[in-house]
Amino acid sequence: MSLRRRQLAPLAAWMLGTPLLPPSARASTAAPDAWPAQPLTVVVPFSPGGSVDVAARLVMPLLAERLGQPVVIENTVGASGTIATQRVIKARPDGHTLLFGVASCVLIAPLVSPQRFRYDGLRELLPVAPVAASAFVLAGRPDLPATSAKELIRLSRQQAGQLTIGTDGVGTSLHLAAEMLQQQAGLAWTHVPYKSGPQVLTELAGSQIDLALLPVALAQSFVREGKVRGLGVTSRRRAATLPRTPSLSETPPWQTYEVEAWQGLLLPARTDARIAGRLAREVAAVLADPALVRKLAEAGFQPMAMAQDRFIAHLEHERQLLEQAVRAAQIRSDG
Repeated sequence: MSLRRRQLAPLAAWMLGTPLLPPSARASTAAPDAWPAQPLTVVVPFSPGGSVDVAARLVMPLLAERLGQPVVIENTVGASGTIATQRVIKARPDGHTLLFGVASCVLIAPLVSPQRFRYDGLRELLPVAPVAASAFVLAGRPDLPATSAKELIRLSRQQAGQLTIGTDGVGTSLHLAAEMLQQQAGLAWTHVPYKSGPQVLTELAGSQIDLALLPVALAQSFVREGKVRGLGVTSRRRAATLPRTPSLSETPPWQTYEVEAWQGLLLPARTDARIAGRLAREVAAVLADPALVRKLAEAGFQPMAMAQDRFIAHLEHERQLLEQAVRAAQIRSDG
């Protein structure tokens, strides 16, 4: 989840940021003679068919072609993606096991549940390259008595604490984004955590909950078909696949609100820097493919090309902002 500095300026103005060690300082001492020497395993921390899985399955076949080895996607589901994350942290650092990570499992989980998840996603993993970015969409049940973000704010104030909002769990990127919406507008919704985004979408379409915050890539077909009501997207610009759904920033008091999710590749921390460097270059080459760019756009994503050092700095800065958001919302889940 990418949180803009102006979005949390009152909370983050004092931050100076501590840079991460460069990849070379965290690498193992000797590179393998030939890499990749066997098929790669890319661990996706969420269920098949979800937005993260969709992005991975679009990109990985092209990466396999460039590397000359099969890339096997393994969906390791559970505990908001932390089971998959810890699996990769503990994997042999030979460059053959990667995490297709997101903010909720890499950055947020240890902030929300520090006693339960005793790992540091930016010290025990080596960020390699972002792959794609996507916005979220705030959606309502089909019969919600609000057809716009402005009407939703009015309804929420009339029924303070009564409207329910579903996300894919406590302390996930979607949960934090929903909390920040409430903080900026002075609203009070009742959070209903689910185990997965597809489950939230199904419950919303069935009017079991009032609202949901979901990845555009997951919810766009339901919005277009009128199965749920699109109230606004979290990016500054309207999503290309949902041109009729406004940006939430078009509605006061959300003018400065801007949240987008990232998906990216990370390796175990002690992986040789030369492997990480080559992998980063191959990902950049894949993301330059026009056919892939079109497929990502159709699925609700945009390529997120970024050099490895910039990606590392981006995640470090984002973690600082997320830490402030977690504290402001008093989110804690160590049960």
